Amino acid sequence: MAKRRAQGEGNIRKRSDGRWEGRYTAGHDPVTGKRIVKNVLGKTQAEVKQKLRLAIAESQEVDVGKSDEYTVATWLKIWYDLYAKPNVRTATANRYDLMINTYTIPRIGSIKLSKLTGRDLQKLYKELQENGRVHRGKNETPGLSSTTVRSLHLMLHNAFQRAVKERLIVRNPTEDCIAPKARKIEMKILPPEKMKAYLDVARDRDVLPMFYLELTTGLRKGEIVALLWSDLNEENRTISVTKQYIRNPDGSLALTEPKTETSIRQVSIPQAAVDLLKEEHAKHPENKYMFPSPLTGEMYHPDSVVNIHKKLLKAAGIEHIRFHDLRHTFATTALQNGVDVKTVSTMLGHYDAGFTLRTYTHATRQMQDKAAETMGSFMEQVM
Repeated sequence: MAKRRAQGEGNIRKRSDGRWEGRYTAGHDPVTGKRIVKNVLGKTQAEVKQKLRLAIAESQEVDVGKSDEYTVATWLKIWYDLYAKPNVRTATANRYDLMINTYTIPRIGSIKLSKLTGRDLQKLYKELQENGRVHRGKNETPGLSSTTVRSLHLMLHNAFQRAVKERLIVRNPTEDCIAPKARKIEMKILPPEKMKAYLDVARDRDVLPMFYLELTTGLRKGEIVALLWSDLNEENRTISVTKQYIRNPDGSLALTEPKTETSIRQVSIPQAAVDLLKEEHAKHPENKYMFPSPLTGEMYHPDSVVNIHKKLLKAAGIEHIRFHDLRHTFATTALQNGVDVKTVSTMLGHYDAGFTLRTYTHATRQMQDKAAETMGSFMEQVM
């Protein structure tokens, strides 16, 4: 016989199998209006009483009638369509789409949203780091990098936090996880003593203007290929960076705004760069692109520029560095030659100078050493 409890505490009874059971009203079906009854089990009456109180408290925080409708898959798709995709740039939306439909749903999509635990997510992260790569290159490991998995963790945190706000779950399960630490990629630069060899090869291959501009501005690859001739202001010696090309998951290219609001910028360039750009434009005066592909007459594919960069390094006998490292080369060279951090940050399109300072600590460290020497010389004169 069920033992009646005070209102709001549910009913507790001892079952025929010897265990104790607590039953409580978790909510009401939004369609039929009928009560949604749930239960908890335990070995002792005291244990069930405690579980019952916790379950009732949770049911008052969660819209039970709705929460049971969702699996991880259905919620992530709704979150992506309603909250994520309309509010992030195309590249971010594409990355979210990949992480949801390729990495997450095939592995944990069938789990009820209300039943998802931190342990489920921890197992997901471990599996992805061990064997999560879909397209594996020749020298790539089968697992995803810790940086990619951490990015997935942050996305899931946002998605499940929205579910908490909508009373679909009581607690965000990502809070119970240990997220992988992002792996810091070693920063390399093109050594100053090898720049001439690199640019000489670029001249021989008729791509000097593009790569000279890269070394004097640090543009992202999607930004430099998207430049139009109209983006150059010869009189003021500036280029306008207002767009970039990115690659969608299906391999197609999309023209979008740059990475952040601060990435939309005017970048000053040296007169030598202006002269090279004018020479380049004279070769194809009717073409709107600053650097059209000689094969198609259209813009270069960003990956094509990367491949050209690799060939330049090989022809010049220079150790491999990424195309993105040319951006680091510009920043490091500028800082080491006395350009202030704020100016470099603005030219790179970083969201704040603090990020630039943290990224290029090695360069600013040398600047501090020079400052210390300068102050030391000054103080010697004073003394």
